[in-house]
Amino acid sequence: MDGDRVEIDGGIMEGGGQILRVSTALSCLLGLPIRVRRIRAGRSQPGLRPQHLSGLEIIRDLCEGKLEGGEIGSTEITFTPGKIKGGTHIADTKTAGSVCLLMQVAMPCVLFAASPSELRLKGGTNAEMAPQIDYTVMVFKPIVEKFNFTFNCDIKKRGYYPQGGGEVVVQMSPVKELSPVNLTERGTVTKIYGRAFVAGALPIKLAKDMSAAAVRCIRKEIRDLYINIQPVREPDDQAFGTGSGIIIVAETSTGCLLAGSSLGKRGKNSDKVGIEAAEILLRNLKHGGTVDDSLQDQLIIFMALAKGVSRLKSGPITLHTQTAIHFAEQLTKAKFTVTKSEEEDPSKDTYVIECQGMGMINPNL
Repeated sequence: MDGDRVEIDGGIMEGGGQILRVSTALSCLLGLPIRVRRIRAGRSQPGLRPQHLSGLEIIRDLCEGKLEGGEIGSTEITFTPGKIKGGTHIADTKTAGSVCLLMQVAMPCVLFAASPSELRLKGGTNAEMAPQIDYTVMVFKPIVEKFNFTFNCDIKKRGYYPQGGGEVVVQMSPVKELSPVNLTERGTVTKIYGRAFVAGALPIKLAKDMSAAAVRCIRKEIRDLYINIQPVREPDDQAFGTGSGIIIVAETSTGCLLAGSSLGKRGKNSDKVGIEAAEILLRNLKHGGTVDDSLQDQLIIFMALAKGVSRLKSGPITLHTQTAIHFAEQLTKAKFTVTKSEEEDPSKDTYVIECQGMGMINPNL
């Protein structure tokens, strides 16, 4: 069997958990055994962290595969996939590891399962270095569903750093194939909205301060739009631990959604949290693309699997996106090209990512 294993270098490019997520999801979908070496080689704590291990375990369970080297700190794994099946699957990071990253690895696989799936994902819902669950629901979900599938995402309980303790239930049905997307027309911004939240021991005043600071910051650039950022206190029975943060979404006339978000932490002024999110949003609006920096790389695997040509206009290509493209091309027959967008005003840093998808067909349907 070893002769047929695809070798993956987990230390190149972005060099983090994303390489594991993309390559194990594609391994599962394509029935390709893989070996990943040098996992997170450049990180301060190399090897698998609890969150990466939970991601590998849910993929293993989804397809009754075989995982070797699956322990915390391991820098090499081998994975032999089986057949993807539906049903209920549970993944628990037992830390504040992101449930959204667990969703990222499992979702492409269950789309090609034999029957509907329910993923019960436990961990952090609003974690550093990962999309917040609010981003997943408000931005990722409506855009990724353009590939012609739908899913339901129910936030049972929010969980924050350091313990996690959140739970999200995702339900989805399999599809025969994915349609390509064409996201190249940005249109004009028609509304800006969001939520600033506090949970646990924090007062609602912090949420109001984050919201007000964000609005002031956006107002300097965009004067004529109503901005609605709701301050919210998460109900105690629906949140575990103490946390705060903000997400702000801009919607355009063509249905594009771009966002900026930020998390509060001890010693960080709440105005600063609001301003940080507003500045990220404004930066994403400036480049003229149809997706923001956080969505760019999350769409790559779906573009690779879709049948036909997908096109996406974005700002500067992130290292995460370059990494996702590299491994999608290594493992599938998809072909990507990235070109500087010509019709834009030359001062704008806009690119078009085009992909001839491999046209994955669900053998079970």
